[in-house]
Amino acid sequence: MCRSIKTLRPPALPEEATEEDIRAAALQYVRKVSGFRAPAAHNQEVFDQAVTAIAEATAELLAGLEVRGQKVRA
Repeated sequence: MCRSIKTLRPPALPEEATEEDIRAAALQYVRKVSGFRAPAAHNQEVFDQAVTAIAEATAELLAGLEVRGQKVRA
């Protein structure tokens, strides 16, 4: 998949992932899937909506993950 998307949970990331980390990963994912680094103006809204939706899903995933019996995020 996207080699530039880093793992956002411990132990790969020793501290809690920030909103910026999550959004950057979502952006990389949307770029990879869409094939566009920067979308044309007529695709910008749907591109941005996808980044937001994926960032929200990623934050929810990280909040629910348990690593070695402990939740990753509070």
